[in-house]
Amino acid sequence: MESMLPEKARLLENLKKGGFNVPDFIYIPASAFHNEDFQAVQAFLGDYAESFKVIARSVHPEEQFFKGGTFDSLETYADLGGIKYARNHMIRSARSSRRLSILRQQKFNNAPEIDLDDMGVIVMPFIEGTSVMAKMVGDHWEFGYCRDSTHKFQSDPYITETPRDRKLLEVSQTIQQHLGFRCEIEYIVSQEGEIYVVQAKDISHVEILEQAESTRSIRLDGVRRIRKRRNYRERTVYVMDNKALYLDIITKCEDIVHRWNGLKPGIQDVLDIIAAYEQALEDFALRHQRFAVLGLCIKAPEELYQVANHYLDDTPEQQRQLSRALSYNLYKTDYFLAEADTIITKDKIRVDLCSHDAYGIDTIRNPMWSIYWNVDRHDRIVKDFIRLGFKTGESIGIDINPEGKPTIYRL
Repeated sequence: MESMLPEKARLLENLKKGGFNVPDFIYIPASAFHNEDFQAVQAFLGDYAESFKVIARSVHPEEQFFKGGTFDSLETYADLGGIKYARNHMIRSARSSRRLSILRQQKFNNAPEIDLDDMGVIVMPFIEGTSVMAKMVGDHWEFGYCRDSTHKFQSDPYITETPRDRKLLEVSQTIQQHLGFRCEIEYIVSQEGEIYVVQAKDISHVEILEQAESTRSIRLDGVRRIRKRRNYRERTVYVMDNKALYLDIITKCEDIVHRWNGLKPGIQDVLDIIAAYEQALEDFALRHQRFAVLGLCIKAPEELYQVANHYLDDTPEQQRQLSRALSYNLYKTDYFLAEADTIITKDKIRVDLCSHDAYGIDTIRNPMWSIYWNVDRHDRIVKDFIRLGFKTGESIGIDINPEGKPTIYRL
């Protein structure tokens, strides 16, 4: 029976039977949701009703073939309604915010087609503490620290070969020896220092490749990255200029209001501009497995955003359609940016990294780089990129010198 469980549930069950400190958990297959068979779930939740909160982790039968973090886990209420909500959220997220990521993995990584209605859930009590991810890279162990829910002020994610608690290394070595293959292990270290194993993933099939080094062209001011083993990469670039997008939208709105030159465009013409932009993002992401985004303007200037959201106020129904499309466009843009492993833009545009994005196994070959220029140089840097002719679809090189200063150039 255990061999039929999805990997996430099977490995947790294996570790619990092996005597490791795995929190109490219950695996709820999709069939239980389809058949409304919740007796076991209700009994489990009854033990944690006083804590009010549990964490629900996605468990799709094909999840092992996707990158860690592709499907959601979330905190929810310790009742049946909370569990149902969490599962529905996982499925909705996979169809919306994670859709592009899933499509790209199916195209570039041979991930299988999936039926999201097969989504199951693991439920375990919510534990206040620090999230740590461990894995063996080459001949050494590394430990990634991310969210620490016990502190109001938190540091950026970071990687170390020396964990805060020496026991983390000992436990990780013992778990890998017990499972018999190279694995990525997630822990929660409680406020009292107790180490809980909350997930394990087989990474024995993941290769770690070398990357090249080369030369330079436009000098920028800095780079934010967790892994620092490589100082050069080449990427196909998407040049993002949302200021230009909003100017196009406002121009078309002017045509609607003023009927310049006898033209009589309608609201659909404006919506088509936004739809074409979003389709171009998705098409680009599905053509290139790894890519960079050069953000000449990632967030539209506030004044343009306000103009676009109020230009058609005299025709409220049209303005509602436009504002709804612009709001959705912000999410679509975020989904696209989340797929890039290299963001090049002005400082103060920060990438919010979860543990898998920061130091998961997939980041060893392709760590996230956030290259930036100082805000006071923004106008000059943008003019330089335009002058040198950086265009969407071209290849660029990024070289980071020993002082941590990146240089960007066209190949």
